[in-house]
Amino acid sequence: MRRLLAATALPLLIAHPAAAQIATPDRPVTDPASLQSPANPKARAVPVADIGASRTLGSAAWSIDGKQIFVATNLTGRTNIWRTDTAGSWPVQLTQSDDAQTGLTASADGQYLYFQQDVGGNEYSDIYRVSVDGGAVENLTNTPDRRESGMLPGPVGGLVALSTKLKSQGQTNVAVMDASGTVRVLTKEADPQYGWSPIAWIDGGKALIANRDRVDSKVAEVWRIDVASGAATRLIAKADTVYVAADATADGKWIAVNTDVGTGQIHAGLYDVAAKRWKWLKPTPWEQTASLFTRDGKTLIFGTNADTRSTLYTYDLASGAESALPIPPGVNYPVGREPRSPDGRTLMVNHSGADSPANLYLYDLATGASRPATQLAIASLQPDVLPKSTVVTYKSFDGTLVSAIVTMPANLKRDGGNPAIVLPHGGPTGQAQDGYSRYATAFASRGYVVIQPNFRGSTGYGKAFQDGNYKDLGGGDLKDTIAAKDFLVKTGYVDSKRVGIFGGSYGGFMTLMAIGRAPDAFAAAVQWFGIINWRTMYRDQDEELKAYQRGLLGTPESDPKVYDAASPLTYIRAAKAPLLTIQGENDIRVPRGQAQEVHDILKAKGNVVETIFYPAEGHGFQKRENQLDSLTRTVAWFDKYLKPAAGQ
Repeated sequence: MRRLLAATALPLLIAHPAAAQIATPDRPVTDPASLQSPANPKARAVPVADIGASRTLGSAAWSIDGKQIFVATNLTGRTNIWRTDTAGSWPVQLTQSDDAQTGLTASADGQYLYFQQDVGGNEYSDIYRVSVDGGAVENLTNTPDRRESGMLPGPVGGLVALSTKLKSQGQTNVAVMDASGTVRVLTKEADPQYGWSPIAWIDGGKALIANRDRVDSKVAEVWRIDVASGAATRLIAKADTVYVAADATADGKWIAVNTDVGTGQIHAGLYDVAAKRWKWLKPTPWEQTASLFTRDGKTLIFGTNADTRSTLYTYDLASGAESALPIPPGVNYPVGREPRSPDGRTLMVNHSGADSPANLYLYDLATGASRPATQLAIASLQPDVLPKSTVVTYKSFDGTLVSAIVTMPANLKRDGGNPAIVLPHGGPTGQAQDGYSRYATAFASRGYVVIQPNFRGSTGYGKAFQDGNYKDLGGGDLKDTIAAKDFLVKTGYVDSKRVGIFGGSYGGFMTLMAIGRAPDAFAAAVQWFGIINWRTMYRDQDEELKAYQRGLLGTPESDPKVYDAASPLTYIRAAKAPLLTIQGENDIRVPRGQAQEVHDILKAKGNVVETIFYPAEGHGFQKRENQLDSLTRTVAWFDKYLKPAAGQ
């Protein structure tokens, strides 16, 4: 292993035999020369301030009568709760707080809106409520050492199901909360690698369908929980297999399940609980996920994630007929814990595309018509001026197919002289999807060719691919990321000496690994809350995340060589690229000390390094001034180090 690490510091893309390829869905390899920079006289650099002012869609919920919609969005620069009429009206602000308010759900009697809120991004949320007409906010649970989240309102008695987690433990459990805020825990998970989450109320509120899944997302089971006694019965399970319930019909007859059984790719099925038999949806090589039943239980809403682009469908349980919902391509998914209107006619959907910032849409299941219920983007962010995206596929060092999203600026010359930025995603069990990215928009509208690779370890391409970086973090996945840069250079647009790399969380880790293991590959780097040292990560982070880390790397004691190989600390002293680091002070996922460690090492070495800490922020920045400042600093960093000085 030491020999491999030393060798990869220079020729990172070494040849490997074809037998080493990881199987993924078949798709054609993209010729880099086929990419085109479109001519667009309207194209312009979108002001960073406008991008930073784009509002987020954190959560949404229906009022009990369906006449109003509640939305968590940062219209004021803080993610607070707003109310609007379903038919359309000026939004009215219900709450105000410096801390983000999400996870909205209406109380059974329609008088209150429940939501969750943490302190300064520390991820230990309490459950609050506010009158649907506004007024004083009440903290119902007030448990600083316990997280409550994932609320699911019950059909009777005012009960709300939710998940709870103690700071001292890694595991989560299912509980129910009554109207006064009293929480009763139903499950008693002993293994810190596992967590429970409520999915659906059945049998008139007497029971719950719940998932019990391992923190690494590689094993999951479906259970039935009796609400009165807490007795839990396992319904669907198999060793080393994922079975995740998405919804259940009200009578408990059918459970919509997502599983990787038999195919190694997530696909959807319907499980008949009484008969213990399956009904499968039409097979696809791509990720297929059930979402929810219609209120009458006759139709399932499901989606496919086909190489970063998602489409929603209906599945008729009686006939097996499948029909695509006429929603534009991009990223599409139902919004909120209860996306269905009370009358069952309308579905709340989040839609975004590369040139279309996210909005909440209302989709009429009877007519197929849809309309936006919000307008969250500022006026300058219009499709006719924003850069477009293309999904490409290239072969990595061992022949494995890797997909990526390329955002191409308009009006570029194919002269090999343009700058570019590689954006590795977080996770690693995540995926870059072809929706709106404020980062790709900011960079590409300023002339940077942007690529977002879905390196091995990403979801959406099957179990073998997702497991492809197990105990090899920053190894094969980094080579996939370097291959993304090489793909851009081969388009003829990009100067290989003017390519930067930028990512957050695991993308920040990949950024640090890249500048350490391949010090000549990138001319500038920006990392947000990335990992430098897996040993100190394991020592300092939350217990749940420790369990996740064990699933990726083992422990520092059991796998010391793996920890050495996977830590950017091993390589970072070879780094040459100017590095900007931005970090939240309250981050429990990647603690503050990681950023400080990077800074101290490179500063002592004499590198160009700058580090910014934001108080009262966690893993990702919620306050608009910090969102804008971080984006402004990142763009300015790349402009300084990747673009020629005036007059050159």
